[in-house]
Parts: sequence; structure tokens; C-alpha cells
Amino acid sequence: MGKSKASLVLLGILTASTVLSACGNNNNDAANEPAKSTTSNADAGNKGNKGNNENSPATSTDSKETNNEAPKAADPFGKYADPVTVTEVLGYNPPEDPKTPAGLTPDKNAYLKDLKDQMNIDVKYLWTVPTDQFEQKFSIAIASGDLPDVMDLDPRNFEKFKNQGVLADLTDAYAQYASPALKKFMESDGGAAMKSVSQDGKLYALPGFEEPFLSTQLLWIRQDWLKNLGLEAPKSIDELEKVAEAFTKNDPDKNGKNDTFGITLPKTVVGWAFDARGFFNGFNSYMGGWTKGADGKLAAGEIQPETKAALARLQSWYSKGLLDKEFGLKDESKVSEDIIGSKVGIAYGEWWVANWPLNLNKDKDKNADWIALQIPSIDGQPGKSLVPTVRMGHIVVANKKFKNPEAVVKMANFYIEMNTKKYYETNKPENGYVYNWFVPRIFNPTDIENIYTNVNNALGKKLTEIEDQETPYYTNSQQVLDAANKYLAGDKSGSVWGLYNSRVDENGGWGLTRQIRDNKQFVFNEYYGPATETQIDKGAQLDKLVNETFVKIIMGSAKIDEFDKFVSSWKALGGDDITKEVNAWYDKNK
Repeated sequence: MGKSKASLVLLGILTASTVLSACGNNNNDAANEPAKSTTSNADAGNKGNKGNNENSPATSTDSKETNNEAPKAADPFGKYADPVTVTEVLGYNPPEDPKTPAGLTPDKNAYLKDLKDQMNIDVKYLWTVPTDQFEQKFSIAIASGDLPDVMDLDPRNFEKFKNQGVLADLTDAYAQYASPALKKFMESDGGAAMKSVSQDGKLYALPGFEEPFLSTQLLWIRQDWLKNLGLEAPKSIDELEKVAEAFTKNDPDKNGKNDTFGITLPKTVVGWAFDARGFFNGFNSYMGGWTKGADGKLAAGEIQPETKAALARLQSWYSKGLLDKEFGLKDESKVSEDIIGSKVGIAYGEWWVANWPLNLNKDKDKNADWIALQIPSIDGQPGKSLVPTVRMGHIVVANKKFKNPEAVVKMANFYIEMNTKKYYETNKPENGYVYNWFVPRIFNPTDIENIYTNVNNALGKKLTEIEDQETPYYTNSQQVLDAANKYLAGDKSGSVWGLYNSRVDENGGWGLTRQIRDNKQFVFNEYYGPATETQIDKGAQLDKLVNETFVKIIMGSAKIDEFDKFVSSWKALGGDDITKEVNAWYDKNK
């Protein structure tokens, strides 16, 4: 599983169209200016001696009015004298690494023990659920007002909570407690992401943003099945259909059984893994995105004629048995079980799919030979994936009621520190460290590109240790280099293949994505403003309408012309208002 998936642990869904504003140079942005308040107890994180309030940074109004000096930096890793309890909620997937101890649960994650030992912070989960149940569970929590201290939000909920006054002002906490590494990450885009989560000079979140091209859709296909059937890798949708039909009907694994199907798809047609984004993109349909129409206005991909054409083809494929007949009942975890069990040979996905679940399939099936392809297109030309202008995967916030909002900054510092060279020998899955269960996680936005460069440089020089040891997230590069050296020395295990293929191989996940990026074979989502007023109010309802309608059409319980009724409904239920709001933003920012 790659970082892109990891960033979604608490989101449930990725709303690619609802990324936040990243406009303008913000070198003078208030969010990045030193806070005006001062404190005589600037190192309170180390000194607190009468309860949690004394551990908090001073934020008195009087101090702000009488002293304009920047606050002294506190210890980003200081240990509280008295325990600080942080409540959270968690949607989680199984650990991606098979070396993780069996039966480990999120509350036993080794990161939490270290957090307690090093900072005296106790994480208490109000509840945990599998990721696919998170959205519904979190909606109930919102309705009841029973929200935790620290939350990992999608852009839509962030805007709603900010507007409702639910969120703590993190301006002082960030100014005083952010570690140099955290600041380096936050400033890596010139501060644009920080500006997008600020308002009226106040910082309301730590933005979890990443390299936009991590969203590029690829086609993953079993080359050993192609070879068994004498087929070439597909470049067009028509060629893909022929391959899918052969994978379904011609016993591609040569086991003498009729037990395979062509293309996998989860019940969430546009989701976070194995979904149909890449397929729609092959029809020049950009679901979840906003692209410029002939009139110069931005238009939503969901309602375009190209989307109807793509749906018609999926309906046809379902009727022929090329898609899983039970896809409407399967979430991403169930789909991954089909992949691991060699039931399917074609899946759309991002760069990280090699590291989950294809790596597990290789462990189970020694013949499995997956390769990454640029998405096939309707005209046979290299398919162009939709890419966000800004990739804001998640947004970390503190509840306004939380007495220690600086703890969210210190926890982010802690997670980054745990991935330095100092902890390289301990921070491993076999020792119970499950990174995608820890919140808050703020990644290096350029981590995957750094890994690709660092590891290939080391391999080129036949080194066994990464040369750049100052870069935060040293661990990530070194672990991949170790795996790459094992793989190139002949280790055939899925774990080393997955890391090598996803992050190092020139034609693997990130390697191919870089080629697509450098060849400019992509389409940008032109809207990167905050969630609009109507998106906040109606977005979830429209998302539900889209998915339910599209599943019915694909499965044949609704005719393809149902799409036209859907377009009318989408527009009437808020889509037209959202279109106006998006274009009002575009007129000011294009």
C-alpha cells in the first residue's frame, strides 16, 4: 500500500475534485508569519508541572497586545510532565506488510507505545471501524457532536467544521512547536497549502498534501496471462475488451478451471483503489474533475457525454461477464482478495498497487507477473489520466474544545522523527509498527520522488546505504534500497518485488508515472479551490446519486438512457449551483 492509500485511512473516500486553494505566493502569509504572542514559559512542553494547561503554549490576549516579538520556539519533542490524553477515531485497513505480527490491533500499534514513552501522550480511540464503514460512522458522530480531540478530515468536512467554529486555532502551536522537518514539508510548495487551511490570519490545520502526479491512473495487468494466451498488451479500449474477454473465457492461468474474470471493480465506481477512474479517463471522461469546455467554462466530468459512452461500454462488459458479477457488493478489501487469489488479471490503480495487493498475489502465485501500462484510450493513443492541480489527501485538525492543541503538532513531529535514521532498526512492521494506523501523519510531499532518485543513485553506485542521510524520511529510502538490492540479487518474495516495482523500476509504478508526467500525457483538474458552499451542503448527496446511478447502469438494472435523467437530477439537486460557484472561483484565479 502506498502513501496515497495511507493518506485516506480516515477519509473513507477521496474527493479528488475538492482540493483546497493553493493560489498565490504566500511568503507573507499570516499562517507562516511568527505568531505575535509571547510566553515566558516557551518551553512548557518540557516544564509543565501543574497539569496540562501549563503545558500549553501561552496565548493570552494581553501578551499579544503588549509584545510583538516572535514567540520563542519550544521543544518540538518535549515530554509532558503529566499525561495528556488525545482522543481519536479511526477507519483502518489491514496492515499491508505480511511481516506485521498476526492479531495486532490499532490500539496496540507500536507507535502509540513510543508516543507515550517519549512525549507522555496517550491516544484513546473513541471508536475504530474498517475504512469502508468510516464515512457512515463519522457522519453519526458529527450529528451527535461527539467529536474527538484530533481529526483527519477530507476537504469538505474541513470547510464545514471551520465555518462552524469547531476547529482550534493552531497558529501559535505551529509557530512554537513545529519541528524543522515539519516546517520544511509545509513550506515545500512555497506555503500554498498552509495558506489554503488559513483564514483571517489563523492557521486551522496541518495540510496533508503530496505530489499531484501520485494520482495518475495506470493499468495493471498480468503479463504471464497475456503470454499464456498469445496476446499483446492493450493500447486501446477495444484491445482491452478483447484481452478481458480472453482472461474470462480462455483459462489464462491454465489450471483447467473456469474461475477467472477480466477486470475488477469495487462497488464504489469512483473511489480510492481498483475503481473506474482510469477507465473513464480512457474515454476522455474526467469523473470527479473539472475541465474547460468549448465555452471556456469549467464543467463537471460526471455529466459529460463521454461519461455516458464509458458507462455504456461497462454495461456491455458486465453483460458479457468480463466484469465481476458481484462487484456491486464488494469493497476494495474484497476486490483485493480476488487479486491476491489470482481470480482477476486486470485492475486500474495508482503507482502503489504493486506494493499492495499485487505483492501478496506474487507470494501466493509464483507465476504472477504484473506489469504497469499507461491507460488504454478509446482512440488507441496514450490515454491521459486526470491529475489534480493540488493533491490534498487529508487535513489534520484539533477540536476547539481540546485543551492541548499543540499536541497535534508535536504528534506530527513525532511521526516524522520516527522515520529518521535513528529509528531505522526498530521502526519496522515485524516490530509492530503500522504506519497507516497512526494519526496524524504528515508525509514529505516529495517523498516518492526522493526515494526514486536516492535509491537509483545508490544502485548506480552499487551502494548499500543511502547517501543523503539528512533528508527526513531517511527510513523510507533505506528500506526501499534494502529491498531493491535483495530483489536484484534474486529474492523473489512479493515484499521486495512490491517495493522495487512501485518505487524504483523505471517501468514500474512511479517510474511509469514519471514518464507520463514528463511527456505531459495527462489532464489537469482545473478546480483547486476550497469546497464551495453547495459542495459542503449537497456534495455527499450528489456523490451518492452518482454512484447509485452508475452501478445500476453498469449492472443493467437501468438502461443507459437513465444517464440523461441522472444529469437533470444532478443539476437540479445542487450541481448547477456548484458549477456557478466553481466558475466564479475560476474567473478570479485562472
